[in-house]
Amino acid sequence: MLEVHRTHRATIRNHSQVADSLNRHGWSASKLWNVANYHSRQVWEETGEIPGHGDLKDELKTHPKYNGLHSQSSQRVLEELAEAFNSWYGSDDERDNPPGYRKENYYDNQGRRVHEEHPRSTVTWKQNGFRHDTKNNRVRLSKGANHKEYPRAREYILVEYETRPGVTVENLQQVRAVYDQSKKRWELHLICKDEIETPDAPGDETAGVDLGISNFAAVAYSTEEADLYPGNRLKQDGYYFPKEIAKCDDSSSAQVTRLHRKWSERRTHFFHSLAKHIVERCVEQEVGRINIGKLAGVREDKNGESKNWGKHGNLDLHGWAFDRFSNILEYKVKVEGIEVVDVSERGTSKTCCVCGREDDSQRVERGLYVCESCDAAFNADVNGAENIRLDINQSNSESAPDLGGDRSTGWLAQPGVYLHDLSRGFQPRIEVVDCKP
Repeated sequence: MLEVHRTHRATIRNHSQVADSLNRHGWSASKLWNVANYHSRQVWEETGEIPGHGDLKDELKTHPKYNGLHSQSSQRVLEELAEAFNSWYGSDDERDNPPGYRKENYYDNQGRRVHEEHPRSTVTWKQNGFRHDTKNNRVRLSKGANHKEYPRAREYILVEYETRPGVTVENLQQVRAVYDQSKKRWELHLICKDEIETPDAPGDETAGVDLGISNFAAVAYSTEEADLYPGNRLKQDGYYFPKEIAKCDDSSSAQVTRLHRKWSERRTHFFHSLAKHIVERCVEQEVGRINIGKLAGVREDKNGESKNWGKHGNLDLHGWAFDRFSNILEYKVKVEGIEVVDVSERGTSKTCCVCGREDDSQRVERGLYVCESCDAAFNADVNGAENIRLDINQSNSESAPDLGGDRSTGWLAQPGVYLHDLSRGFQPRIEVVDCKP
């Protein structure tokens, strides 16, 4: 059995009755975020360290803004802020800024600020903060003490929801109220825990997955086939959306929020489409195990210093959510009964997968690998994926990988290439053939 968490989106049937209460809680979440953000910046200036979510909880649990939400909901806001600060602090991209304040300023014709307004932030209720009525599709969401007539009264927001046909909401773990800017209304995200029975593995073969920048993924199969998945779509979005965001005068405006949301949705769609296609191909190839190259420390060299990948390389790398994709792929392959193994990437990009020779100079161009020992020439990313499939770091370092005898190398030079289409997912690249005599 495999334990999974599914998120079901639900519309609110009694929206007019609960919108005001949800608005107040959404504003309270923004105010608590801003208070915690200000406190974190002060601590950082004084000590040079950013407080973790535990420190924030200890410091702010008596703050009036903390009581604007159920205690667990307030804790979740502080956890999200700490995660955002850690992500920014760990980034090597100089363009990244620390988490901003959640407010929107309004100005008059003379450019003077008239007032500021807090946006409706997402509010999360954990298990102690809600009660689920499965028979009537309702959830009771606990109010924050500041929004009750009496602080200790058992007051709640009774929300009636509707999911898409065929969805059964069981084992509810969290409820998230999310404000949809385009529809100008709230919706619920219901996070449920399910246990599913996984099937037997499709076969006994092994595949190797190498994640990269130019080609986001290269997959090698033991049947002497390989696939490439260029990351052009991700890179195009990575250039387009930051430029559009930079054109906006106010970094906290609704337009910026929409651009960030659209960018995130397109990236998520790419990851899920790619993982789905790789899983389908693995089932076709009767794969029972996938070796994925461990990407820990990919931004650093052997001395722990930041690598310089060039202007565009650094831009691509710093926006490279490889951990997120790996988690999506791991979940999808486990549902099919396929084992996932993390293997070391050490030396996989500079070792010939045909003869085992290791030499930095053999990778003569970004997409070309030429071996001086066996005269083989093939795609460099496929070579890395094949070495990951063979898990060369587990073999005897003094000998070449055991390839099981002679085999053809044409598939290493001409892998299948799949391009991402927003409406159809990944499709084979159509080769253009010159038909002139």
